[in-house]
Amino acid sequence: MDINLLIDTAKKAREHSYSPYSNYRVGCALLTKSGKIFSGCNIENDGIMSICAERVAFSKAISEGEKDFKCLLVLGGKEALEYTSPCGYCRQFMSEFCDKDFEIYMYYGDNKIEKRTLNELLPYSFNL
Repeated sequence: MDINLLIDTAKKAREHSYSPYSNYRVGCALLTKSGKIFSGCNIENDGIMSICAERVAFSKAISEGEKDFKCLLVLGGKEALEYTSPCGYCRQFMSEFCDKDFEIYMYYGDNKIEKRTLNELLPYSFNL
C-alpha cells in the first residue's frame, strides 16, 4: 500500500468539498483489496442530511461492485492541522461492509498519521 498515494487522493478529494456552512472540508481515500482507490469529500446542505466524505467514497465503490475493503485514509479541516476521525454514523456504516480489523488512517499536519481499527473506533457496533 502506498500511503502517499492515499494522502494525495484524499487531499484532491477535499478540494471538491461542498461545506459552506461549517467551512470544514474533509477528503478521504478508500482502498479496496483489489487495489482500486475511491475518493470522497463531504457534501453539506442547509439541513440535517449532509453526507460525509467516508460514505461518499464507500457509496461510489459499492455502486461500482466493490465489496472488499482494505483501509481508509481521512483528512479534514482547512489545513488538516489536527486529525479528523470518522463520525459515529460513518463508523456504523463502515461496519456493514468491513471487518473489525479494517484500518482507518487519520492524517493531519505535516505527515502525521493516527492509525486505528474499526473495532477500536466502534467497539460495540451492531454487527461486528
